[in-house]
Amino acid sequence: MDVKSRHHLRSDAVSDLESGLEEKLGVSPDGDAYERVEFEDTDWEVVLIDGEPQVAHFDEEPFLTVRGANAYEPERRLVTVDSGAISFVSDGADVMRPGITEATEDISPDDLVVIAEESHGKVLAVGRARVDGSEMAGDEGKVVDSLHHVGDELYEFTG
Repeated sequence: MDVKSRHHLRSDAVSDLESGLEEKLGVSPDGDAYERVEFEDTDWEVVLIDGEPQVAHFDEEPFLTVRGANAYEPERRLVTVDSGAISFVSDGADVMRPGITEATEDISPDDLVVIAEESHGKVLAVGRARVDGSEMAGDEGKVVDSLHHVGDELYEFTG
């Protein structure tokens, strides 16, 4: 991914970003340097926190990246999958009901969500919910569209 531009965020933009992540996910990033990076060949926009790509804009909505979610361990908008779903989710597959063991009740359709595996709590992907958190687990159907996962271009990007 070729970088088109990068610039430091103003303090008011940092405050807005931090309060948004606190509200959505219950996390409080606390970096010294926040830098926004735009790319030539993609719509990704990434915010580096102390040089690490921890926030990205998905449809212009800031949200943690997989790396950011593993660093800050969100308490909200969390979907947990069983061991059988790990390889699929890690490869960018959408999340199906049978693989879900748990989902937080605060999830609404179209919300960005963090997808973690159940045994160690490691985040595998970020996606967009299709249904409420209370309707996630079940026997059939796609319930989360994958947007970013372990090993994709965004995950591999280093500031």
